[in-house]
Amino acid sequence: MYEALRAYFLEERPSHQVARDFGYSPGSFRVLCHQFRRDTDPQFFTSPSPGPREQPKKSKARDLAVTLRKQNHSVYEIAEALAEQKMPLSPTAVRELLWAEGFAPLPRRLDEERSARPGPTVEPVADVREFSLVPGTQFATRCGGLFLFLPELVRLHAHTLASAARLPGSAMIPSAQALLAALALKLWSIERKSHVMALVADPGLALFCGLNAIPKKSFLSEYSSRLDHSRTTSLLAAWHRALAKVQLFAADSFNLDFHSVPYYGEDPQVERHYVSMRSRRQPSVLAFLAQDAEGRAFCYSNADLRKGEEAEEIFRFIAFWKKHHGENPRHLVFDSRLTTYAHLARLEHMGIAFITLRRRSPALLSEIEHLAPSAWRRVTLEVPARKFKTPRVFEQAVQLAGATFRQLFILDLGHEEPTILLTNDRHTTHAKLITRYAQRMLIENALSDAVRFFHMDALSSAVGLKVDFDMALLVIASGLYRLLARRMRGYADAQARHIFRDLIDTPADVSVSEHEVHVHFHRRAHLPIIIASGILESSTKVPWWHNQTLRMSA
Repeated sequence: MYEALRAYFLEERPSHQVARDFGYSPGSFRVLCHQFRRDTDPQFFTSPSPGPREQPKKSKARDLAVTLRKQNHSVYEIAEALAEQKMPLSPTAVRELLWAEGFAPLPRRLDEERSARPGPTVEPVADVREFSLVPGTQFATRCGGLFLFLPELVRLHAHTLASAARLPGSAMIPSAQALLAALALKLWSIERKSHVMALVADPGLALFCGLNAIPKKSFLSEYSSRLDHSRTTSLLAAWHRALAKVQLFAADSFNLDFHSVPYYGEDPQVERHYVSMRSRRQPSVLAFLAQDAEGRAFCYSNADLRKGEEAEEIFRFIAFWKKHHGENPRHLVFDSRLTTYAHLARLEHMGIAFITLRRRSPALLSEIEHLAPSAWRRVTLEVPARKFKTPRVFEQAVQLAGATFRQLFILDLGHEEPTILLTNDRHTTHAKLITRYAQRMLIENALSDAVRFFHMDALSSAVGLKVDFDMALLVIASGLYRLLARRMRGYADAQARHIFRDLIDTPADVSVSEHEVHVHFHRRAHLPIIIASGILESSTKVPWWHNQTLRMSA
């Protein structure tokens, strides 16, 4: 610093040259010169005051730690012994102390060479050939509420979904049990597959899947790597065929949306998409979701998307629905970024009604501003809970991409900017159009529920196909929650996390007899709702339990 300032002030060398020669950036050197001019007593060659040369806690524990290491105790055992002697040190601090004293790490010891202390248990390997229901078996399970889904899963022949979709399996874990194990994670709101290890010793979770033990995180994490998009689509198709009798989807109208699943790693294959939660673009996997407006359950998903394919995804959903239901979707609602004007014209030619928004361009905003007050029409929205019930509307016909649509300018909806609605529905009134698009928030709420309860944003992966399978599981799990909610009085419109908290997160006692498996739920505040639903009154034969009967009581 002294030599750099001397070169600048006394030798009068250019500042940028001095900065380069002495390793400063030009800006930082200018700041240094500014500070020197203002310093009345600059100090260049002061010696720093010496700090402490030892660590009191380590110094106090050094002799005992060295003595214990000479007896071949591990750092964890030494840390425990020090804590007993009121000289607490963390295992990391003990390791640093021993390293400073010249001790190398201990070689890995066999289990029988270790001291007697609590340690991890070895849980059985998942193998369907080891699964048996031995009469007289009794155990308690934290996951008792999962058994409430079994009657519906049996009615929908869930054990055939995997074979219909040609999902992979093995002799130890067949495809049906593998699918049920993956689905159990979604139903029980386990955030990541690795978190199943906290429940790996719970026999109730294994019994739900028809296995002797729940598969470990390695199997569950790798299973989706064996699937391609065609099998995921086949799984969704098999799910739709299974739902044919229960009519979960009213199919009158659908809400469509994209969701970006953030990826927090470094991978050149992961593209950048806008993540609304972060209000920025970042590496993420783009997923498309369709929701039945009346049933409020997701009915379609696709995470196998790349940039440039977003606008076409709406027609993939239409083709999927027509293939498995024999007709095109009748009505679609989505936002302005889902597709293009040319694709809106295609929807018009296909006879599919839609409602969407149009982006507020400066020309449109100027046109709205110059409209005469008499051009606006006041309408009343029949939504009692809404604050802004009487918006002003101006309608005009507009041509886009060779097709003619209805365009509605809407004011006084509670937004600072006007809303511009675009539709090819020529018969619905203004009030109903506005109300229906406002109901599109249902999919926003469902996406929020999926992020918070089904942990959609925890599916971070550099491989979009892994997220694709998880999204298909999300579709099935959301449908099962909606079917269960129908049976519970007062929960028809409840979100999945509310249902789980009140009804599913319930421990139970399980006992196996010669002819049935009896699940007895513990007392909980909302147990009367389960009893009143009638779900406990009937017994169910479970195919993946060797046709053993399930009976539930409270």
